[in-house]
Amino acid sequence: MQRIDSSQAVVGIDVSKSSLDCFIDLPDKVLTVSNDETGRADLIAQLRQMNVGLVLIEATGRYHRRLAADLLDAAMPVAVVNPQRAREFARSTGKLEKTDRIDARVLAQFARAITHQTVAQGPQKQTELDDLVSRRRSLVQLRIAEKNRQGEEQPKLARSQSIKLLRLIEQQIEDLDRAIAALIEADDDWKNKHRIITSIPGVGDSTASQLIADLPELGKVNRQEIAKLAGVAPLNRDSGGHRGKRRIMGGRAAVRCALYMGAFNAMRRCDRFTQMARKLHQAGKPFKVIVTACMRKLLVILNEMVRTNTCYRATVAHG
Repeated sequence: MQRIDSSQAVVGIDVSKSSLDCFIDLPDKVLTVSNDETGRADLIAQLRQMNVGLVLIEATGRYHRRLAADLLDAAMPVAVVNPQRAREFARSTGKLEKTDRIDARVLAQFARAITHQTVAQGPQKQTELDDLVSRRRSLVQLRIAEKNRQGEEQPKLARSQSIKLLRLIEQQIEDLDRAIAALIEADDDWKNKHRIITSIPGVGDSTASQLIADLPELGKVNRQEIAKLAGVAPLNRDSGGHRGKRRIMGGRAAVRCALYMGAFNAMRRCDRFTQMARKLHQAGKPFKVIVTACMRKLLVILNEMVRTNTCYRATVAHG
């Protein structure tokens, strides 16, 4: 967590494909630069002249990653937040208008008002891995959609094109799998983390790759924090004498998808998760509750395994 001194400036940057709108609260300065190598270098050069306590940016896919990497290379504290959180903060302050400059100012106010988790310096090829994993995820979704269409009656030409497209998608997914595997193999930390994650029966290469790319905090925070980051922590819904059902919400959707597949397979191939699922089923819990509980348990176990650098077989006895 980054604590900001009152004498330090906080910076909010609204990121778009072509530009970066920046607001610096001390000394109340607005900047707009192009979102390219030259523009980012100019922005960082100006920020270096100030006592910056935190730079806050929204998660916008590949557009924010290069900026975050450049800021980290310049040894500046950076935090990345979910755009929905920033918008809710804006509404809570009565700011209903929305422009790039307004968003940058709101981000700076958000950075000043709340303590944020800063981003750690990752491997140099983190952006490349993120892009490859994101591309693979998109192709998998496209494959599912195309297979669903094959169940419908189609003209001969449409069906023929669908079959060819599926072959192409499968080939591209295989190419991406090889490229992702090569990237992970070339990085000692990723390679070790991949070995640990896949030591749990049922957790495969794809799940491990997605967790490495989308959850770099794995093994670096406590069990409550990692569950909230992934959006699998049961949240209270109580008011007065009412006790509502605990629900999960927020977090990183891509991580939850990876955990779902990992937990789903572990429930069938790993004795520990098979027994857990059976007990919950016997207690009358619906499948959604069962798989969510297994997802959270899987994440907590993985977090501890990565933290202690221990594979599953060596830790299973500790529960």
